[in-house]
Amino acid sequence: MPPDTTTPMPPPLPTPVPQLLTKPNFHHGVSLLGGWLPITIEIVTVIALLAVIGWRTRRWRALWIPLSVGLGVVGALAARAYMNAQGLASDPAPLELWIWVAVFTAAIAIAIFGWRGSRWWRRALSLVLIPLALVATLVELNRWVGYYPSVQSAWGAWTAGPLPNQTDLASLPGLRNTSPSTGKLVEVTIPDTASGFKHRNEYVYLPPAWFAGPTPPTLPVVMMVAGEFNTPADWMRSGNIMPVIDSYAHNNAGVAPIFVFVDSGGRFNNDTECVDGPRGNSADHLTKDVRPYVISQFGASSQAANWGVMGWSMGGTCAIDLTVMHPDLFSAFVDIAGDHGPTAGTKDQTIDRLYGGNAQLWAAFDPATVMKAHGPYVGVSGWFEDTATPQTDKSGSPQFGNRPQPNSPLGFGGHDDFKDTDETGAAEDLCAVGTAVGISCSVHTLVSYHTWQFAAQAFSDALPWLAGQIHTPQTTPPVS
Repeated sequence: MPPDTTTPMPPPLPTPVPQLLTKPNFHHGVSLLGGWLPITIEIVTVIALLAVIGWRTRRWRALWIPLSVGLGVVGALAARAYMNAQGLASDPAPLELWIWVAVFTAAIAIAIFGWRGSRWWRRALSLVLIPLALVATLVELNRWVGYYPSVQSAWGAWTAGPLPNQTDLASLPGLRNTSPSTGKLVEVTIPDTASGFKHRNEYVYLPPAWFAGPTPPTLPVVMMVAGEFNTPADWMRSGNIMPVIDSYAHNNAGVAPIFVFVDSGGRFNNDTECVDGPRGNSADHLTKDVRPYVISQFGASSQAANWGVMGWSMGGTCAIDLTVMHPDLFSAFVDIAGDHGPTAGTKDQTIDRLYGGNAQLWAAFDPATVMKAHGPYVGVSGWFEDTATPQTDKSGSPQFGNRPQPNSPLGFGGHDDFKDTDETGAAEDLCAVGTAVGISCSVHTLVSYHTWQFAAQAFSDALPWLAGQIHTPQTTPPVS
């Protein structure tokens, strides 16, 4: 079939500028994704479990141990069923996680059934075993998703410690007419006047160039959206992307986009998929609360050509959805391992959970449907980055070719080597739909697992391109 000559052809992608000086580094501190600590926790837990079980009586061995094991299996199956029923994760969890859930549940049963008649030290150890098994389970969960790469990052998150180069709004006037060596991160409370969406505090990154001169320059903006289980600080804590952003600014005489790290969920386990519905008006918050606030508070550009959205996993879906639904507000997106569209289970489950049973709302927020209905786009572009599952050797160990091995700076620390059905082929399918309606897009793959470390590497890959697409002022010539 000949091409439709009435649809404008997408413009070519520009040469990335400038190059980065660094890549995400996940070796700062004691690793929670590999190395000695996770395996030590698991070994100690197993030893404690065996000591608590002991040999004891025939009745103990014939009745209470099998019953505890059975309850552990039931607990693991119940947890798995709950996660699937609620659509809490689009990708299947590894078997190791469910084994540790079973161990944790069994540890509780063993402590209860074995309390009577036990010696004092065994009772004490059975009480210690329960939190120890819980920690081992959480470590395995973390190894699946790569949420906390190190003990230090986990501690900083749980204690709400300051983020790198964090300051407050009151300190910004005192930094005017200075040339800081790095950008500053500001925690902000954005009013929910337009959306009514109850959310946590969000963060704005201001590059060094923002502080030069008596008034801030009019800079472009990148809206950053995290994954399904998220906090606004995840890109900084779990993704460790601040050195990458500062590296870009440093290599461009302090000039970089403003970054706003948004709260798309309102709370950690609220999967809104950035739509408006029973779980909250997340889309309205991002478009009607966040965007005007950043423009008015920090003097950012109000032009769609200067705004981009980057997100990973659920956030990747948000990135393309926000852009194709609102080309008058955003002109570029980076979709890192997103789905075909907002997803909370099957299509029927998604319509029920996200839209209160309203199928018309499903169509209103489905990216492919939106793009086809909109028709030709002008000046909109997209970057898709997705995972390519590594091959395994005869022993089942992943092989990354010339890539570093697991737990390297690329962060192949997670166990999630399965793609859910809605993610598979999403990048290629959505890019094809976008190309047909004038959106310039490209698809990139990285041999990795679906973890935060992959997301951070994808951010590093796409940042120079995105900065160019939203017309970030360049102080150095393009790199060919």
